[in-house]
Amino acid sequence: MCRQSATVCLTKSPSRQHRSIGPLALRLQTLADPRSRRGKRHPFVAVLLVACSAVTAGAQSFAAIGQWAKNAPQDVLTRLAARTATALGVRVAPSGATIRRVILHTCPGGLADLLGCEPDGSETLAVDGKSARGSRRGTTPAAHLLAAMTGGGQTVTQLRVPDKTNEITCFAALLEPFDLTGITVTADALHTQRDHARFLVEGKRAHYAFTVKKNQKGLYEQLRTLPWQEATAKFYDRTTGHGRLETRVVQALTVTELGVDFPHAVQVAKIVRHRTSVTTAKRSRETVYLITDLSSRQASPERIAKIVRSQWVIENRLHFVRDTTYREDASKIRTGHGPENMAALRSFAINQLRAAGHTNIAAGLREMALRPFERPLTLLGLS
Repeated sequence: MCRQSATVCLTKSPSRQHRSIGPLALRLQTLADPRSRRGKRHPFVAVLLVACSAVTAGAQSFAAIGQWAKNAPQDVLTRLAARTATALGVRVAPSGATIRRVILHTCPGGLADLLGCEPDGSETLAVDGKSARGSRRGTTPAAHLLAAMTGGGQTVTQLRVPDKTNEITCFAALLEPFDLTGITVTADALHTQRDHARFLVEGKRAHYAFTVKKNQKGLYEQLRTLPWQEATAKFYDRTTGHGRLETRVVQALTVTELGVDFPHAVQVAKIVRHRTSVTTAKRSRETVYLITDLSSRQASPERIAKIVRSQWVIENRLHFVRDTTYREDASKIRTGHGPENMAALRSFAINQLRAAGHTNIAAGLREMALRPFERPLTLLGLS
């Protein structure tokens, strides 16, 4: 049974074997068609392939996907295995209403898993959440989606956080299906939880690198009062961007014999950030701590600084791109599984564009739009 649906969507859900089947069409065949038996006219996989292709071409809504399908030529519909309507073999595209109905009811957990990439071989895996602000409806809060992304910028999967809970309750469920052996999982201060640390180290044979801020008052105070004057390992880093000059000083301290109360904690880093605004010359300083099970041999202060930056990848290369390029927060898709399934389709398109060498996703979509019925299908391997 799927992690995020009351219906069975995968033969053995969630399973890595389905993600590694190969061609996209074969992977999607493992999803269950949510429609009733009566009245089916268009193949379920064909409708999903239409949606994947249209979103890769830049479609941002159900109406845009339907319009793309309506204007698709016969050879494109043949490659998508669209329905044959007459004895002459004329292909008929699914209507906008059919596309909307399928996306609203398709199992979101299964779709996100099948459209994601495997984390195998990644050095780091960042976990972070984002709300689709436009999906708020009356007193119902906006859909909040927790996602995982590799350090290389490939989305692995996502889950929708239940409305009356928070991201903490979905952390283990998000990562459970995947082999995380040797991978360092990063997360913001919200996920600096003892259960999360045990789950990663004991259950997944992974490593963790969690930020510690004042939301964990006891732990934060314990780390603040460590003998930092004895920390000899330091790393200095300076970057310019977002209208500011930032200098970071990273100190690392082994804490195995210092009584730090956190499961499997081996090393703690103190990160002092000095920021100077390029326009106003205003200066600010921030101190945060990072706790990890990585030893000093496994993670020097320089590598710790790299691990910290990898957490920004999911914000800059997924959430920011979906907001600015796909205008996700302006989307009015609110009902059913629409918000999370459209987010999964957008993440999938971003994965494909990035894998094809597009570092600027907006530019990649403009290139797809030059030949909207040829290039997206070629990119997705739909022959």
